[in-house]
Amino acid sequence: MDKTEVDLSATATDHNAKPTSASREPTNGPFTFTPDDFMALIDPKAPEKLDEYGGTQSIIAALHTDPEKGLATENTPLTAVVSSDEKDSQVDTLPSKKKVSFAEREEFFGRNVIPKRKPKSILELMWIALQEKILILLLIAAVVSIGLGIYEDYGMDHPTEPLINDDYTVSDKIPPKIAWVEGVAILFAVVIVVLVGSVNDYQKELQFRKLNAKKEDREVKVIRNGETVLVSVFDVVVGDILHLEPGDVVAADGIFLGGHNLKCDESALTGEPDAIKKVNYEEFKKLEEAEAASRQPGDNAHHALPHIDPFIISGSKVLEGVGLYVVTGVGPNSFNGRTMMSLAVESDSTPLQDKLNNLAEQIAKLGSLSALLMLIVLFIRYFIGFKKNGVAPATTKIVESVVSIVISAVTVIVVAVPEGLPLAVTLALAFATTRMLKDNNLVRVLAACETMGNATTVCSDKTGTLTQNRMTIVAGTLGINTRFISDVGEGDVNQRANLPINKNAVVMSQLVGNLPSAVTKLLHETIAINSSAFESEDDKGNLSFIGSKTEVALLDFSKKTGAADYRKIREASPVTHLYPFSSERKSMATIVQMGPKKFRLHAKGASEIIMKRCTKVVQISSAADQSTPLSDKDRNADITELELNADLQNQIHKTIVSYATQSLRTIGIAYRDFESWPPAGVELNEDGEVPFSAVAEDNMTLIGVVGIEDPLRDGVPEAVAACQRAGVFVRMVTGDNILTAKSIATQCGIYTQGGIIMEGPKFRALSEEEMDAVIPRLQVLARSSPEDKKILVGRLKALGEIVAVTGDGTNDGPALKMSDVGFSMGIAGTEVAKEASSIILMDDNFSSIVKAILWGRSVNDAVKKFLQFQLTVNVTAVLLTFVTAVASDDQKPVMSAVQLLWVNLIMDTLAALALATDPPTPDLLDRQPEPRTAPLISFTMWKMILGQAVLQLIITFVLEYKGMDILGYNTVPSSVSARIPNLQSAEGIQEFEKLKGLYTNYKRQELKTMVFNAFVFLQIFNELNSRRLDNRLNIFSGIQNNRYFIVIFIIMLVFQAVIVEFGGSAFKTSGLDGTQWGICIGLGFLSLPFGVLIRLIPNSLFGGLPKWVDHSPPPHGALPDFEGHPAGSEGDRANSMPISVNSNRTNSMGSGSNVYPSRDGLVWNSAMNKVRSDLSVFRSIRGGRLSTDSDRSERPHVVGAGAMVPILVATSVGAPHRNKGNNSGSQVSQVSQGSRPSFAGSRRGTGQSVQPATQDAPVNSSS
Repeated sequence: MDKTEVDLSATATDHNAKPTSASREPTNGPFTFTPDDFMALIDPKAPEKLDEYGGTQSIIAALHTDPEKGLATENTPLTAVVSSDEKDSQVDTLPSKKKVSFAEREEFFGRNVIPKRKPKSILELMWIALQEKILILLLIAAVVSIGLGIYEDYGMDHPTEPLINDDYTVSDKIPPKIAWVEGVAILFAVVIVVLVGSVNDYQKELQFRKLNAKKEDREVKVIRNGETVLVSVFDVVVGDILHLEPGDVVAADGIFLGGHNLKCDESALTGEPDAIKKVNYEEFKKLEEAEAASRQPGDNAHHALPHIDPFIISGSKVLEGVGLYVVTGVGPNSFNGRTMMSLAVESDSTPLQDKLNNLAEQIAKLGSLSALLMLIVLFIRYFIGFKKNGVAPATTKIVESVVSIVISAVTVIVVAVPEGLPLAVTLALAFATTRMLKDNNLVRVLAACETMGNATTVCSDKTGTLTQNRMTIVAGTLGINTRFISDVGEGDVNQRANLPINKNAVVMSQLVGNLPSAVTKLLHETIAINSSAFESEDDKGNLSFIGSKTEVALLDFSKKTGAADYRKIREASPVTHLYPFSSERKSMATIVQMGPKKFRLHAKGASEIIMKRCTKVVQISSAADQSTPLSDKDRNADITELELNADLQNQIHKTIVSYATQSLRTIGIAYRDFESWPPAGVELNEDGEVPFSAVAEDNMTLIGVVGIEDPLRDGVPEAVAACQRAGVFVRMVTGDNILTAKSIATQCGIYTQGGIIMEGPKFRALSEEEMDAVIPRLQVLARSSPEDKKILVGRLKALGEIVAVTGDGTNDGPALKMSDVGFSMGIAGTEVAKEASSIILMDDNFSSIVKAILWGRSVNDAVKKFLQFQLTVNVTAVLLTFVTAVASDDQKPVMSAVQLLWVNLIMDTLAALALATDPPTPDLLDRQPEPRTAPLISFTMWKMILGQAVLQLIITFVLEYKGMDILGYNTVPSSVSARIPNLQSAEGIQEFEKLKGLYTNYKRQELKTMVFNAFVFLQIFNELNSRRLDNRLNIFSGIQNNRYFIVIFIIMLVFQAVIVEFGGSAFKTSGLDGTQWGICIGLGFLSLPFGVLIRLIPNSLFGGLPKWVDHSPPPHGALPDFEGHPAGSEGDRANSMPISVNSNRTNSMGSGSNVYPSRDGLVWNSAMNKVRSDLSVFRSIRGGRLSTDSDRSERPHVVGAGAMVPILVATSVGAPHRNKGNNSGSQVSQVSQGSRPSFAGSRRGTGQSVQPATQDAPVNSSS
């Protein structure tokens, strides 16, 4: 078994025991209890029912399981996490000697999967789409049109009419019966639009379901075959024995078997705000009996033990402690499963979807208003003309004309309603989230995908995110100065051997030979016992440790130095009590019984903290400092201890500092002995437990300090630089000491000139005003707690920042929830952290955050590209239809309803697919984040939308109203007129006029086809234009990476050609010759050079209009104002970005300007702005004459600057000087720019010191 050693003697089934009175005979196949029986235990919690069922023993027997060995896997292969020394022995887990298969368990109790809401089929989605009122109206009109057409074609007589043929010959024919075709074409077009939209919705639903399945899957620790194994949470069955550890989200209902100080948070499920302590059934009965004995007559016996019970509820969170429990309910038969099924609802829309839905609604209203106005005008025109004609047309003609007008008006509404906008963002999100998973970003909350694109700051953990989380002990000191360093390969040189501190260090392989046996044994014992890591077998059969990376490094070190099997060490010393690691106390401790009257507490944690809790240190013979063997006397000596006086403390402190400056994480190891447990004289807490503070915060003996190396991840410095280039301020928030944090942050590029490093406790002590002054230049928060991280996130959000935060621990949950985008760790993160996060980093890598920024910006850009394209078509199509219909003698627009529906299909569905699937490009990181209040449509976009709309209207109107003259279609070619004999005669002239009328009508139909064709090509080429949102000219950048765009572009070209050449009566088109095709394509192609001209027009020509369109108000009280100034002004995030980054920024719009707007509206020269920034920080953390004035916030900044002039002069004139105090333990470290001298001072009221440091003296400190 692993570290979670639990006394299960009380719950182990006695195979020879007689059945209790509550025992049942199996009436449900091999099982005694039903899922409902087990649910009755949990909902509500019913200890009396557990009595009725015969207690835990009866349930374990009924489930055919074993509390120590778990279930037998039969032939199911599993990867063993703990290798057993008795692999050849047969494990019999069934007390009743009856084998029950996993399939039987799943069949009877169900799988641990919550049934999903049945997805809507294609037909259901189509039916939902057809509920749209406008589509229903269009369908009704289409059906009426079909009915009229059929009546007109087959219910009326049709005399022959002269018709012109393709070769311009005239013949008398009965007109083709095609009056019904338009109605059918409209029906078909509506079906196509609905079908394409439904298929997209269906595919999107499938993609999100796959993501959700991935999101919900995780591995849990289960005991099977007597070994601890990792299995998918979906494979947990009733009867399994599961481990519980801090940070776990409970996978299934069950009954607690045993553990140490296990407490669960059940508030989300039961509403109970207090942590619930878990005890096994036997202990619960004892507590219940003790409480009953102490109860006074008349007291209410109900809920006698309100915060203690033996029930484990699925979905609850383990706050502290460890333990084991037997599973009694899974999936829909568990508490959480039933709750989740009852709460199954549709997913919420994202903020961008809401924005676009609102915009689409506004556009639809304008379109509907235009359609209504058109309908009124056309009806007036028709009926006025109807009266003037004198002779009333046939009823069918009247109805046909009215229906035609209604269809035109409804079609305008269909074209005007931009249903593609929500579709575009849905497609973009579906595409992005699917591709992000390949980039190791599992999106849990869709809104985070959009938000991340405009994040302004990232607060990142160090371990595992910036570093590889492959920890190895490479150096250490046992006692006072018995030092060792790691072994190196033959021929290699260990650079650490050259450091002064390692002058007499031995290599790790020789360490044991230089230690007394008692010290070696103590070292191995404390590492093995005070650890929850365990050994696993990977896919290749190799053994390795699994668990906390720090504990893995310690166990590896112990193994390399010849330690016995860690399992044997653990088995030899039963655990009496356990204090799991806590980020608040930054340490953990385990108490074991060494003998009848000897208990030992083993502790490890942050080296500085452990050292402060020690009053003694292990004494090791001085011979160990040399490369000479120990004498037999020294080797066999007992452990001796030295008083840890100030000199020795200082010596150990220097050792810690030395390791920290080598970028090593330092861990202190200590112990303390007791004669009894609980120790005599210790007051128990309210839970009846020994408080940690009473036994592990003083009087310990220090064994030593080890230095753990965790190298930087590949690509992290580049990723940090990419974030900074994108205007995203990266901060490192770590629990490591300030020296280690500074070293790692410098390597990453996070800590730069002008930056501040501060320790968590000092940061926490600042007032909000002081925090606001420090935060803009705070780059590293060291020795911080989760509460410090939460405070930092809160202040950043108050300053108007869009904050992304990484976290892996249970206590990181509040900060992850508070942030705009929370990143949890997929490998090292607890389930609580994952639930609190928006995105899970599957590889725990900081570089994946950069990919999330890229995809977030790509999603926002994709939607804006589509918006730019669709609004152009909206404006043009609605105006074109309205004007041409009103101007027409027969009240018909230039394009038929079916043609407009094809345009609608292009601009809604196909364009959404093409433009929403552009993958991100690196140049997305060359611009600043957009503020929350930035408009959806920028001035540059409006310029392109209106410019292209004007071009399209001009081309279409000219072609429609002057095309016959320009193209010479009003003149009959001589080759045609020559066919008429006796052209000069009266009969010939009459025949010519007849031919001319037929010819011009024929050419008019061709011209209408050309208008439609040119209009569609204008949209197709404008789709290329819409790939850029800025004023850069290369619209083809990255197009080869978007196969969707290329395929859809080709599909539109092919379909347009087919419609024009073969659409005929349905689309009201006629085939075009090569010249006409060339004219249409040429006119459409004009969209591209015209787009270049629009982009070449500088925004400055429009005066203050661009600023008015793009302006967004600054957040209230923001300091500095990152968001109050849009990209395009120098008042962006440059003031707070590291100087080394700003100097090379490639897309800082308006660079060259040296004035910066301040938060109070004043404009300062850039040099003065830098001084003001320094003064602001100086004032807040150093103190000054104004710092105690109650009204200082209302005074002009100039007064503040004036008050600080004497101090500035005193600290900057003359030769540089340095504080000669102790150079370690700095709380704040600030790298100055240039050769600015360092200065020191105390902040009034706290005694805090601040030392900005020069480059050659990076850290100064004072107490």
